[in-house]
Amino acid sequence: MKALTLRDIRQSKNKNLQMLTCYDYQTAQMLNETDLDMILVGDSLGNVMLGYETTVEVTLEDMIVFGSAVRRGAPDKFLILDMPFATYSTLASGVKNASTLFQKTRAQALKLEGAYPYQLQLIERLTQNGIPVMGHIGLTPQSVHQLGGYYVHGKNEDSAARLIKEAQALEAAGAFAVVLEMVEKEVAQKITKAISIPTIGIGAGSGTDGQVLVINDLLKLGPNRPPKFCTPVADLFEMKKELIQTYLNDQRK
Repeated sequence: MKALTLRDIRQSKNKNLQMLTCYDYQTAQMLNETDLDMILVGDSLGNVMLGYETTVEVTLEDMIVFGSAVRRGAPDKFLILDMPFATYSTLASGVKNASTLFQKTRAQALKLEGAYPYQLQLIERLTQNGIPVMGHIGLTPQSVHQLGGYYVHGKNEDSAARLIKEAQALEAAGAFAVVLEMVEKEVAQKITKAISIPTIGIGAGSGTDGQVLVINDLLKLGPNRPPKFCTPVADLFEMKKELIQTYLNDQRK
């Protein structure tokens, strides 16, 4: 399948875009042979690949290593990378670190969490410099300590209105799409109608322009139960464990 371009994605309102995370070369090779629209190398790699409790510990160097591996495995996919925690806390550091990550991994876009004024300013600067940016609002895992935990956003009128304004501000700043994470589903639908760029939902209902999931949750690659909004298509953790145990039993006969 021919790789999507930024222009394709911008024009994909109401077209059910599909994005999955990926963190390693061989999984990327597999995804490269599917008709998946976009790959996200998320800072969720801190949780599922490095065993961190939150994404806060992920570094720019981590993102470069994992992002480069995925790029080598999936040269034909539109590749997006997360900017990790504390790498864009100022305009100067954001421009420098984003440029490094974008250049060294050969990604097609970066994703930033939040819509505060300085983040909007950074998005404007990056897009002016030729670096496409995907926004991310609702639950922003890098701010989990400030937010006070993981929960659904947009449940009251003030929260819903704020999210709609944030999405509109991200579009005005130049973002080409917006991830809505754990946003109340009716609010996610309102946001989707309020902006002209695609919305990508995760735990935000089916009324967005596309969906993203952590591939480790979708395939249940770990021992823990995935989030409620993800229904695994397999239980590869148990399957692989059984296969290894069968091999060990056969070797010991």
